[in-house]
Amino acid sequence: MSDAIAVRQVTKAFGKNVAVRDLDLTVAAGSLCGFIGPNGAGKTTTIRMIMSIMLPDAGEISVLGCASALDAKDRIGYLPEERGIYKKMRVASFLKHIGRLKGVPDSVVNPRVERWLASVELGDVADKKCEELSKGMQQKIQFITCVLHEPDLLILDEPFSGLDPVNMRLLRDLILQEHDRGTTIIFSTHVMAQAEALCDRIVMIDDGRKVLDESVAEIRAKYDPRVVNLEPLDPEADVGTLRRISGVRAVEPDGGGWKLHLADGSDPSTVIRDIVSEVPPARIELHRPSLEDIFVQIVTGSAGADERGVASLRASVSDRDAFVGQARS
Repeated sequence: MSDAIAVRQVTKAFGKNVAVRDLDLTVAAGSLCGFIGPNGAGKTTTIRMIMSIMLPDAGEISVLGCASALDAKDRIGYLPEERGIYKKMRVASFLKHIGRLKGVPDSVVNPRVERWLASVELGDVADKKCEELSKGMQQKIQFITCVLHEPDLLILDEPFSGLDPVNMRLLRDLILQEHDRGTTIIFSTHVMAQAEALCDRIVMIDDGRKVLDESVAEIRAKYDPRVVNLEPLDPEADVGTLRRISGVRAVEPDGGGWKLHLADGSDPSTVIRDIVSEVPPARIELHRPSLEDIFVQIVTGSAGADERGVASLRASVSDRDAFVGQARS
């Protein structure tokens, strides 16, 4: 599989502030890549360099086989973090105008605009001025401008910002629909649960540096916390016997259940079988770390790490909770 994007040793500074440091990044064609990290990590700066909105101080970037995104602009859809539409134009006229600018033929643009407005549940606003729409409606209109020309590459910077859970789900399904069409997608967010639910590969950035770049499956295997969550069928069950099971290193209470920490080298399936034979469960599962857990582990475990990344990440918890439960339901 060829690379849709290749970033080589890219650095960008604003005065004394280095926003991106020696970044190497490849995004395979057809992939759905999550670009995650706390606010201020350098994600948007990197995207703007990929889009040739700003130039790197050092390094090289290729996009869809071109030396600049400007050479492939009609094959790219871009939803920036800062939203913007032509507020005085009527919705359908605005979308048709954008479609023509992106090279969509007149014979195609009209039915395509109608289809997309129906897809985002805005079929009745075609004749309204953009400024008459709510913020969430305007955001869906701007999403349409990114996909109307059926791009090969779609770059979304915080696409769920400001949307309610119902419209988050709608937009998520449309993103997955574009991916199924074969579009390469970069999805940038500080709300890590969003990327975890959508993406097949994760690039994690902190303080302008890439700290993780692997598939979701590889990340989960690498950062396996070796923990089993247990909720006994009998709330009064004696869990003290679980400490004697081979492979169980520690047992600790966890709300209405228990966390069993496994010893290194133990086989989780064998340990779970032995747990079930000792204490019948109402629920038992091997705990999987969230990307938030992994990020905190990486940042706090790295030399010279401060509290900036962790504090910014914790500030996104309310956003994360609004998204959890919507994923692929």
